[in-house]
Amino acid sequence: MEDSELKHKLCRARAGDEPALAALITWQMPAIRALAARAVCPGLAFDDAVQEGLIGLFHAIEHYDEQGNASFSTYANVCVQNAILDAQRAASRRKHAPLNEFVPLEDSQPAPGPEEQAEAQEAYSSMLHSIATRLSPREKQVLALFLDGCSYGEIAVRLGLSEKAVDNALQRVRAKLK
Repeated sequence: MEDSELKHKLCRARAGDEPALAALITWQMPAIRALAARAVCPGLAFDDAVQEGLIGLFHAIEHYDEQGNASFSTYANVCVQNAILDAQRAASRRKHAPLNEFVPLEDSQPAPGPEEQAEAQEAYSSMLHSIATRLSPREKQVLALFLDGCSYGEIAVRLGLSEKAVDNALQRVRAKLK
């Protein structure tokens, strides 16, 4: 963006012209995103760093002095960098460590509702029925020991089979229960 066009958009943005403000944001967004990507750390997500960069840009728009020696482009870049670095420093402080090391709520599963519980119970009952009707007694033994955490070698020793026979039995179980 040319310097004269930039000054014109800056004046219009200061006067409340939203398209001019949007043009300035669009012009600066690649730099903000690049700086934000480098600033990501525990406690400062990429989107938060971008938001801090935008706040820095708004500060630059509001406080830029045309009488100074720096161009608006330079001033805006410095304001954006400082805002993102301040956010990164704040996020890295030890007093925020408990917040930065938490388990996100999105990752935790909500308690299943009655419908989900009924569906899960039905699937479980169906799986037990499949095991009871489709598997041979030997396959049931191998599956039970495998689900208890036994290795192929341990199962082979307990049941007097070769490891290959144990593997074959588990392959048949997988195929029958698909």
